[in-house]
Amino acid sequence: MQAGMTRRGFGRTAAGVAATVGSFAILRHARGEEPLRLRCSLDTAPSHVRNVSIVDYLGKVEKETGGKIVGEVFHAGQLFADLNVAKALLQGQVDMACPGAWTQTGIVPDCDFVQLPAFYGRKIEATHAASDGKPGQIVKSQLEAKLRTHVLGNFIDLGFQNWYTTKKAVKSLEDLKGLKIRSPGGAGISWRIALAGGIPNTTAWPNVPLALSQGTFDGFVSTDESCATAKLWEAGVRYSYADHQYVGQYIPMISGGFWSKLNADQQKIMKDIWAQNIGTYRANAFASQQRARKLMEENNVTFFDPPAAQLDANRKLFQADVATLIKDAKLSPDVVKASEEAVASVS
Repeated sequence: MQAGMTRRGFGRTAAGVAATVGSFAILRHARGEEPLRLRCSLDTAPSHVRNVSIVDYLGKVEKETGGKIVGEVFHAGQLFADLNVAKALLQGQVDMACPGAWTQTGIVPDCDFVQLPAFYGRKIEATHAASDGKPGQIVKSQLEAKLRTHVLGNFIDLGFQNWYTTKKAVKSLEDLKGLKIRSPGGAGISWRIALAGGIPNTTAWPNVPLALSQGTFDGFVSTDESCATAKLWEAGVRYSYADHQYVGQYIPMISGGFWSKLNADQQKIMKDIWAQNIGTYRANAFASQQRARKLMEENNVTFFDPPAAQLDANRKLFQADVATLIKDAKLSPDVVKASEEAVASVS
């Protein structure tokens, strides 16, 4: 959090305000009735698909509650990075966050269930079957218990994670051998990099463009959207091995302190609006990834889409060492079993 700035100072910056007090709230303010202000922390830019979704959601909440709940979104890590926002929720420093599941594995290791080989190279419906089903419920329950939060509902998609490289075209896992590969974090991704013969590297995302241009690493795991937003072709990205390793998702959480201030009707409104719109938010994320890939191709990034037989062979390679992943990521037997069952239900 930036020192010396008040909440109002943050909330009134161009990037900081997602939902301002509407006409209903102004009317009540004149009568001395303050609306409930919901402070939401996100560490991505206002144009990011997650931010756009949350701004839309809070706007709908304000309208449906007649201005009794007014959201304020603090973008681009103005308050907290996703890695630190769980503690802020627990301590009541923010009222809402929607962090990437991969940033919460230190608190709830089962958040890493999507790293299981069962999801590798599968359609996005396999992930939805799991995160909307029992595996997701296991994660939700643990987060709510450990952080005293309320998970609003199903998770927002970011999109498929792939390999991206600068100098070497990758058309198989064998092409990754010996390359230094940057990981966004979590035991699961480092395990996959090492098993493919790469050398895991940890570099903070804001430092990735400079590190790429300086040759600190040869490639990384990310999404088309993230690469396009950062214009990483300017830092030397030229190739992508689009094997759809897993689908990154964001988990919408409300602090227990704020949730307890709401009456039953308001709680229902917040949950219902999320349920009514999550399908749209996911569709928007998918479309955003498609636009990002097109933009990267226009900027001379070459994609290789491995055929189904190659993806199956890769999956078998990872599955043969799944015991190591489960141990390193500390995945529970329950979430492993439930994940495999969820994937089987749509395969």
